[in-house]
Amino acid sequence: MNLVPNKAQAFDEMYRIIKPGGHFSVSDVVLKGELPESIKEEGEMYAGCVSGAIQKDEYMNLLVNAGFQNIVVQKEKEVILPDDILSKYLSKTEVEEYKSGNKGIYSVTVYGDKPVDEACCTPESGCC
Repeated sequence: MNLVPNKAQAFDEMYRIIKPGGHFSVSDVVLKGELPESIKEEGEMYAGCVSGAIQKDEYMNLLVNAGFQNIVVQKEKEVILPDDILSKYLSKTEVEEYKSGNKGIYSVTVYGDKPVDEACCTPESGCC
């Protein structure tokens, strides 16, 4: 999902195709805090699924807006960019600022449910 340019549309489509009462579980990359522009604009970082990432809060809100419920981050792990990679795109001062700031790249696994439509006739409802 990370390299999908329109995540809202992708989540809307996920919601459309999942049957009522179904769920999704997806692994993705999200951000906390802003990445320096020199990293966001670098092709290598895009190919590595870093520069295509969006803010974690925005990501979660897009899932809610699509209609999903019971959204849970099941796993979250910080992605550590080695200094030799960071130094390709940032000055020494920027590397230190990046590493000491309240920002980061995280690999997450997110789960959510598509609610059962009350008007939907299910085998347990007795209407079929």
